[in-house]
Amino acid sequence: AAPIREDARIVHFVGPTGVGKTTTIAKLAAEQALKFRRKVGLITSDTYRIAAIEQLRTYASILNIPIEVVFSASDLRKALDKMQLCELILMDTAGRNYRNEMAVSELNALLKTERASETFLVLSLTMKYGDMKAVADNFCRYGVGKVLFTKADETTTFGTVLNLLSDYDLSLSYVTDGQDVPDDIQIADAERIAAEIAGDPDDE
Repeated sequence: AAPIREDARIVHFVGPTGVGKTTTIAKLAAEQALKFRRKVGLITSDTYRIAAIEQLRTYASILNIPIEVVFSASDLRKALDKMQLCELILMDTAGRNYRNEMAVSELNALLKTERASETFLVLSLTMKYGDMKAVADNFCRYGVGKVLFTKADETTTFGTVLNLLSDYDLSLSYVTDGQDVPDDIQIADAERIAAEIAGDPDDE
């Protein structure tokens, strides 16, 4: 499994709407701030979903960590300057239409930074594999290295995990299995997933 690197300063989260990116970021922010005692900052460019911004603001207030909302690459630079003292910055991005290559290209421009960074692709285990592939096809060309799966509590079928890792150069990172922050997220356990698949005839 490949969790957040210790040397990473900025971690971007990309993927389609509805997979739980915002809640997942809140879970990881709480883990990094409370468990690992790191100075964490939050940035969101998901300006299309006011509810997502307010959700992150609420978590930032609870955790007593800074949050910035950015509308452009220049806003992002200013936000990063404000967060120079943060050891780790977690960045939420707009889902938009992942089939729209222009939107993904704009996202790629927004993600470019000189600081040590990595990008997580967030997918829901409830998605059809064809939809997962469509998302991965668009995002993997823009430097996505890790995949995080959500909603493990809403399915008993895990074969798509192995299929995606086989078809794309992605490292498995975390799996979420509920809405509770920060509890319902774990570093992915490949042996556990393999056991789930072995015990599920639907995955054969």
